[in-house]
Amino acid sequence: MLRMRWILIAVAVLLTLGLASSLFDSLQRLYFGLAVLSPLLASLLLVVLVGALIAGIAALVYYLLIFGRPVKPKSTQIRLPTEKSAVAEQSLRAVQQQVSHIQDEVARKALLERSEAIAQSLEQRDFTVVFFGTGSAGKTSLINAILQEIGGSDATQPQGGRVGAAMGITIHEQTYRLSLEGFDRDIVLVDTPGILEAGAAGAQREQQAKQWATDADLLIFVLDNDLRQSEYQALQILTEMGKRLLVVFNKIDCYLESERQQILAALDRRLQGMILADDLIAVAANPHLTMPYPEILPLLERMATVLRAEGENLIADNILLQSQRLGQEARQMIDQERQHQAEKIVDRFQWIGAGVVAATPLPLVDLVATAAINAQMVVELGRVYGCEMNLDRGKELAISLAKTLVSLGVVRGAIEIFSIALQTNVGTFLVGRAIQGVTAAYLTRIAGKSFIEYFRQNQTWGDGGMTEVVQEQFRLNRRDDFVKAFLQEALDRVVKPLDR
Repeated sequence: MLRMRWILIAVAVLLTLGLASSLFDSLQRLYFGLAVLSPLLASLLLVVLVGALIAGIAALVYYLLIFGRPVKPKSTQIRLPTEKSAVAEQSLRAVQQQVSHIQDEVARKALLERSEAIAQSLEQRDFTVVFFGTGSAGKTSLINAILQEIGGSDATQPQGGRVGAAMGITIHEQTYRLSLEGFDRDIVLVDTPGILEAGAAGAQREQQAKQWATDADLLIFVLDNDLRQSEYQALQILTEMGKRLLVVFNKIDCYLESERQQILAALDRRLQGMILADDLIAVAANPHLTMPYPEILPLLERMATVLRAEGENLIADNILLQSQRLGQEARQMIDQERQHQAEKIVDRFQWIGAGVVAATPLPLVDLVATAAINAQMVVELGRVYGCEMNLDRGKELAISLAKTLVSLGVVRGAIEIFSIALQTNVGTFLVGRAIQGVTAAYLTRIAGKSFIEYFRQNQTWGDGGMTEVVQEQFRLNRRDDFVKAFLQEALDRVVKPLDR
């Protein structure tokens, strides 16, 4: 491309020189003619020609430089919000729009209120710093040392929770509010129950602590030794959540200097890829005889650095995470509502099909012949999931699935299931019609359930195709407890009306 451009430039220069040479000859003859008649006019003409020549050369050089400059490709990248707060606001608006589709008024109102609370917290909330770790790691002592270091005038008393007197283990979460110079937002410190404790109470406290960790802007994970496997797994979970982590090695006063360095080196190796090197901090929150005062200044400095540099983004990240969780809840609720409506449609059409087949029995259970009924079912199911389609498309899908049912032996299997059961419950002269009607209902149910999965997956059958979906539904609907319940309902809805 560049070579062709220079060839064009050379051709243009040659043409320009040829035209200039011809023009120069004509002007030369004009000049000599004027010099004879009027020397003054000849002099003026010479000045104009020289000026025009200089201007022409300058213009030629300028355009040659522009033409030879490489052309920058136009950017087609879509511009997205660069600030995380803008992304969080967009996510919240999307969630609120999604929540508006929930039909349950109480649930819709509750989720909308939660979304509005999340939106308000984007501007008004404090920095939430959660202390996480085992019950003996010294979380409470660390928070007490921070409060003493900062000073009582800048910190409020704990809000809620209590501490066990005997062991000093936090039973419920406690929160402390700090107002620090240079921060527009307050800082809330949360002391959580210890994790990894035995028994039902420990499991419950662990679950509560994890919930607090989920809502944290900054997480302080407190250790008192090298990582245990259970602690490492907990850290991995928190890292996968995308939480900003500081890992604190507490109780360094209990170790010799050489032991401290060994533990810090081991922690540094095991935490590579999970946290930054500067985010591993050694402290002594409640020292004994080896240290006269708590050693927590490195933690305070790191907390202040992180919150000052990343605080607003951390809050936006947390808001985004909360909005995503809220959106997931809304999607699950909408899916449950749709599935409930869809199952009602399947239930209605399975008995309509059963009645038609039982009233006008065919030589065999022919699902292709009842495709018109199933086509209407497909159309109504599509409408529930926001997929509009006509009867022709519905019939095409119904026939395709009916052929799959036959090819997989589902039709034959269903006839065998209900033939044995109905022969002992129905009079001889009604057995054939009853078998056909009940089998048709059962197969319509499997077809309907399969179509529900089709629409739930945005009108696709998934990686395994229609065959895998149909097989899974047949497996789920051939359990003994379900077949017995279905057969009893079929006797009431299909067989008894035939006996009248």
